[in-house]
Amino acid sequence: MSNSDLTSIFFILLLLVGLAHFLGYVMMRLHQPKVIGEILAGVVVGPSLIGGLPGLSWIIGSTQKQASILSFVYWLGLLLLMFISGGEIHQLFAADERREVSCLAIVGTGVPFVLALIAGPWLLSPALAGPNGNRISLTIVLGIAVAVTSIPVISKIFADLNILNTRFARLVLGVAVFEDVMLWLALALATAAAGKATFEARQIAYHLGTTIGYFVLGLTVVPRIVNRLSNSSFNVVANNSPIAYSIVLLLAYCVIAGAFDVSLVFAAFLAGFGTLHKREKRFSDALDVITKVSLAFFIPAYFALVGMKLDLKDPSISMITSFILGSCLVKVVSVSVAGRLAGFRGLALINLAITTNARGGPGIVLASVALDAGIISPAFYTTLVVAAVLTSQFAGAWLDYVLRKGWPLLQSTENSELITSPATLPQTVL
Repeated sequence: MSNSDLTSIFFILLLLVGLAHFLGYVMMRLHQPKVIGEILAGVVVGPSLIGGLPGLSWIIGSTQKQASILSFVYWLGLLLLMFISGGEIHQLFAADERREVSCLAIVGTGVPFVLALIAGPWLLSPALAGPNGNRISLTIVLGIAVAVTSIPVISKIFADLNILNTRFARLVLGVAVFEDVMLWLALALATAAAGKATFEARQIAYHLGTTIGYFVLGLTVVPRIVNRLSNSSFNVVANNSPIAYSIVLLLAYCVIAGAFDVSLVFAAFLAGFGTLHKREKRFSDALDVITKVSLAFFIPAYFALVGMKLDLKDPSISMITSFILGSCLVKVVSVSVAGRLAGFRGLALINLAITTNARGGPGIVLASVALDAGIISPAFYTTLVVAAVLTSQFAGAWLDYVLRKGWPLLQSTENSELITSPATLPQTVL
């Protein structure tokens, strides 16, 4: 690449990352999630505003070289986001409330997903479909969008509100871990079916089988192998640079996944889980460093590039409104019923329902993957991103309100469930 080509790329990244941090700071000062500012940065730089002005289309990567590099930064930010999320899962998931977690996950997630699958054929319209979207893939994406819960966003909200170690937090995060693994598998089926005029059972079965096999091995056998490899005295990379070793493992997971046509998003998620399975201090420190670097550049750049893809010149207000109202109603009612079956009552049902309704990062990742696979249209992509942002913000605001009132998160005998000290609103959302 020429010097001018590199300069233009650096200028675009300067605008995106610099504006993402600035607007993220502004949102934090306004007690709003930082991610809103990061996405708004992409909207400002993108075709909806600056990039749409005459003579400034080059800012949005109008050349093939620019588009390729921006796409690489976008995917690297997405993979690092999923890697960090996977690295945090085993730390946050606890199995001492298995009955409650199972009930909330199976009913609270399964019912919305199944209802969306059943109602999908009547709800789908040409306005939702991308170039590769068909009835099968669109219905599955719709089901995931209704049922998904964010692991990164709710864990960050819990940390900001100083309730990460409560039983309420353990329950919600346990549900999120369980359901996200199941929904990622469903997304694998949707991407396998994308662009198929007919249901090719053999090809889809192979794709789904390899993905499930990759997931099962990545959650069970592979972490043990990686743990032994990590502790080997002959592993000079792990012993001398745990950070480099973690990144090498991330790349290795992605390469193996790519060879079997498994989504790299799933691979990055499992790489984080496998690399930090035993949560040793040196790898915990490595994850902290990778997280700081990712949050400084790659993840804000990813969310800014998400914003650049939003179709805000002529947004479908009716689509956005109907999806948010319908999906939130189904999710909240389902989780409330699940919570009642699990033995919770009153305010606890409301707290659980609103918190698990936060779509956050996974909702945005779902939109990104589905758009890149050509399953959904730009208008539906915009709808999913807006829903993810608004539901996450409302969850954080509601929990902050409950804590400020001194109300219990659960009707529990645990003292940790009643927080009376002032809490701050969420400062960032992944």
